[in-house]
Amino acid sequence: MTNLVPIGRALISVSDKSGLLELARGLAAQGVELISTGGTAGMLRNAGLAVRDVSDVTGFPEMMDGRVKTLHPNVHGGLLALRDDDEHLLAMAAHGIEPIDLLIVNLYPFEETVAKGADHETCIENIDIGGPAMIRAASKNHRFVTVLTDPADYQALIDQMRANDGATTLAFRQKLALTAYARTAAYDTAVSAWLSGALNQPFTRSKSFAGTLAQGLRYGENPHQAAAFYTDGTGRAGVATAKQWQGKELSYNNINDTDAAFELVAEFAGAGPACAIIKHANPCGVGKAASLKEAYLRAYACDQTSAFGGIVALNQPLDAETAEEIVKIFTEVVIAPGASDEAKAIFAAKKNLRLLTTQSLPDPAEKSLAFKQVAGGFLVQDRDVDSISAADLRVVTKRAPTEAELADLMFAWKVAKHVKSNAIVYVKDGATVGVGAGQMSRIDSTRIAARKAGDMAEALGLTQSPTIGSVVASDAFFPFADGLMAAAEAGATAIIQPGGSMRDDEVIAAADAAGLAMVFTDQRHFRH
Repeated sequence: MTNLVPIGRALISVSDKSGLLELARGLAAQGVELISTGGTAGMLRNAGLAVRDVSDVTGFPEMMDGRVKTLHPNVHGGLLALRDDDEHLLAMAAHGIEPIDLLIVNLYPFEETVAKGADHETCIENIDIGGPAMIRAASKNHRFVTVLTDPADYQALIDQMRANDGATTLAFRQKLALTAYARTAAYDTAVSAWLSGALNQPFTRSKSFAGTLAQGLRYGENPHQAAAFYTDGTGRAGVATAKQWQGKELSYNNINDTDAAFELVAEFAGAGPACAIIKHANPCGVGKAASLKEAYLRAYACDQTSAFGGIVALNQPLDAETAEEIVKIFTEVVIAPGASDEAKAIFAAKKNLRLLTTQSLPDPAEKSLAFKQVAGGFLVQDRDVDSISAADLRVVTKRAPTEAELADLMFAWKVAKHVKSNAIVYVKDGATVGVGAGQMSRIDSTRIAARKAGDMAEALGLTQSPTIGSVVASDAFFPFADGLMAAAEAGATAIIQPGGSMRDDEVIAAADAAGLAMVFTDQRHFRH
């Protein structure tokens, strides 16, 4: 297979013109003939470079508002022709097709246009046609053609040519072809995703998801697993869009847990200061209070053992007072919608503590799709964004919850949505006091949460478990009364759960017998 291929002619058609002048000058200095389209050609000429218009190559003017300019055999023949195939060479000679050795194309800014909230017609006009067609052609013929789709690769091309007397290596061309095909795949995915949203048809016959590499990671969940982090271009507030002020690079687990923490605390936007502490994607404490410091301390008090080495998420900008409390224990990451200079200075003394800030909180009600890989395919579903208000609850017991119980029940329900199933959450006075997550039976989650609360009571020197006088949330129905009774035995006075079990009557009767208040949400929040 051909290795070194000299570059004699380049076709340039770019939307993003960053770095282009420097590249074009470097190519011209090595004797490369430049062909370009529209505004790009004008920019290069204004810089004193000799440029042929693509219309000179095709024999046709650019037409239909630029929709048709490169879709021509003289362009695609020049890109696709095999330089070692006599029939291809004869066809080129017979039809006046000149070889194109280098293609420099980046696409209309479709993703950016959608992100800005442009109207339907504007989005349509920003769907590139000629660009992807040329990229695919050049990439297919990478034995002979070099294709550039990203300004980040411009300098590497110049370095290649300088090192190889104006030529590129096969390995280099293969790498760029892979980059190019990945780019067109992501671009088509963005168009498909936008159109499926516009037509309200999320589950299309074919489905793909795309992203842009944000960073390579040292490893995945475990050291023997390779990993990387990609952004999806949506701009959702969170770890992907946050600014990191200090600390070492985020790991796979850091990113996963930070996302879980920030999405949870966003449930309490506008509800006063709130804090969530996360470990292994599960909350080990959530609290709200009159101040951010107090909210953190209340979250921390739920499970101080698990909080060590955890992720802290805040729903308000980090202040100095709260920062001073957080640095008292080892914490991996803190994320908040902003931070004061004083807080940043306090964190600066902890070099391994990562501080991330965002411009805002994510919107818990924003609709999108989530996917999960399984053997041979993947599952796709709506993100769990539905929520309920107190007015949606059904009181099913003889006793209705008090006003204080109701407030805690709603708090517990928001938290339970973010706990791995089977999920049980004890809450008292606006803070979690026990969390049971990820157990195979609901009664085990109930007992574990209560036991952890008892352990903390002992550690903190409390006279009784904080579950006494608490409320309980369950992410799904109690299939038997035993889980509910275990919560009652732990001191719970009120229960919130979806309902829907064949034994609801039995569970309701048990609640009544124990003097509990119980409400049904008619909404489940499984989280696997």
